Amino acid sequence: MDIKVTFLGTGTSQGVPVIGCDCAVCRSLDFRDKRLRSSVHVQVGDLSIVIDTGPDFRQQMLRANIRRLDAVLFTHEHKDHTAGLDDVRPFNFKQQRDMPLYARQHVIEQLKREFAYAFAEHKYPGVPQLKVHVIDNQPFTIEGVEIIPIEVMHYKLPVLGYRIGDFAYITDANYIAPEEKEKLKGLDVLVLNALRRKEHISHFTLEQALAIIEELKPQRAYLIHISHQMGLHREVEAELPPNVHLAYDGLCLSIPCGESQYTHVQKGSH
Repeated sequence: MDIKVTFLGTGTSQGVPVIGCDCAVCRSLDFRDKRLRSSVHVQVGDLSIVIDTGPDFRQQMLRANIRRLDAVLFTHEHKDHTAGLDDVRPFNFKQQRDMPLYARQHVIEQLKREFAYAFAEHKYPGVPQLKVHVIDNQPFTIEGVEIIPIEVMHYKLPVLGYRIGDFAYITDANYIAPEEKEKLKGLDVLVLNALRRKEHISHFTLEQALAIIEELKPQRAYLIHISHQMGLHREVEAELPPNVHLAYDGLCLSIPCGESQYTHVQKGSH
């Protein structure tokens, strides 16, 4: 089964443009410089998964024309990755089923505080219908598809990335332990956060992300969770190694399982 990946959002917690900012990136007319909060849709055969439901979730679902959703995987509990959970309701209505959520226990507890009405014993009519699956950093399956969690550190907060086949998605990290890096070997596509060029307390910089990519040696890598402080897409893209790209909202990848070939938008073809 081929893996189809759609980048729903590639921006940091404030998105790009940033409210009230007049920098060149925020004023850019290049669609690749318009970044919603980070999230990704992964289609494996008939299985439709979203990783994180940030504040832009509704807009992202409509823009990508995602008409079915079988599960939501959460990386961590920060609002820019969870705030849109209420908008799974149309999928509840259309599919006539609870929405399966996969996350660590501390993330579920945070969701229960933020969306208490959806977890109440006596629910108000029309609230999201959710089915919780507590996971750790051990592999699990959804409808026969294996998901391998990758634990990374977001300063002092443990965050889960995910590997599905030869595709892996890592957001909000500034450290990956050696034993977790072993789970990221032999990838066709690695997606990794790179916030900006300047040092940050809880995110990889561009330089740090490139060093990780060089160490892990995926066939291709795409950078996400990008701040307006990174620079203009076209300028940063031109600086990157041939196998590394800045992801952008709406970018789609098709990854044939068991092969080291896939399609993507090539540099210079925009």
